[in-house]
Amino acid sequence: MTDLEPRPAEVVPHDPNTVLSPAALDRLDRSVPDNTKTAYRRQAELFVAWCEERGRDTMPASAQTLADYVSHLCDQDKAPSTIEQAIAVVRTAHRQAGYKGQPDTEAALRILKTHKRDRAEQGKRKRKAPPVTLDVLRAMIDVADPTTLAGRRDRVMLVLGFAMMARRSELAALRIEDVTFTDDGLTILIRSSKTDQEAEGAEVNIPHGVHPDTDPVRVVRAWLDSIGTTEGPLLRHINRWDQLQPGGMSGAAINERVRKLAIEAGVPNAVTLTAHGLRAGGPTEAAKAGQPVSFIADHGRWSKTSPQVLEYIRPVDKWRDNPMRGIGL
Repeated sequence: MTDLEPRPAEVVPHDPNTVLSPAALDRLDRSVPDNTKTAYRRQAELFVAWCEERGRDTMPASAQTLADYVSHLCDQDKAPSTIEQAIAVVRTAHRQAGYKGQPDTEAALRILKTHKRDRAEQGKRKRKAPPVTLDVLRAMIDVADPTTLAGRRDRVMLVLGFAMMARRSELAALRIEDVTFTDDGLTILIRSSKTDQEAEGAEVNIPHGVHPDTDPVRVVRAWLDSIGTTEGPLLRHINRWDQLQPGGMSGAAINERVRKLAIEAGVPNAVTLTAHGLRAGGPTEAAKAGQPVSFIADHGRWSKTSPQVLEYIRPVDKWRDNPMRGIGL
């Protein structure tokens, strides 16, 4: 444990008013997703190591220490989002240790602002996952062999990732019990997601498709019929001999599989494609079809105040609503 890792508050021995039960401590620990804890732990370790090398205090850290550390990250040309996360980790650790409002971030944020401007002048922009458009999706579907278990599973992964506008964590968490066949298509239960802070769950309705190879109902039914089970992870691990394994696919495994299929399909920029491209592709194609932004945001489980969905839709709008279109150039 580093000096910056979150820790339980100190308690007075034998004082029942300051004691949490093991169950309460467990629920507090699980309130933070594992991937978030891993990222924060790594950021904390890097900050502590940097401070120790320079003889600086980590707790409480001075405003100058934080500013100099941010400058160090800028020297390494870290992405602004990474630096923002590092600042948040330091501040959160200080708040949890009783140093509320420390260290002051004014100088650190000004340095970060300069870093953003420098990167912009160098032509560096925020990297975005290329959307998996319908043409790309169909090319990837074509290389997923439907005569194999792996191919049928991959088709489910691709089609649902696109049609649900799913995060890879949502795909990895899906269970067979979460899928319901209806007269209109599929209803899929997402038990919890990034924007579902209260874990209320959400249902996503997916209508029948018009092409057999990309029809969500057909591909999901073909997969379930082939594995012969009615419970457990929907996207299952399959070994090299095309044999079904008991465990489900992780988010990282889904990401790698999407990239592998893109490379096999020979689609443009295949090595840069990720599972997030499926989530980006859904709203991109929906916008091309003229679907309202509010419908797209609701289907993809974006927060009503999130600008993220607009990042997928604006490129479509810039062509469709371009002021230079039809002026006679």
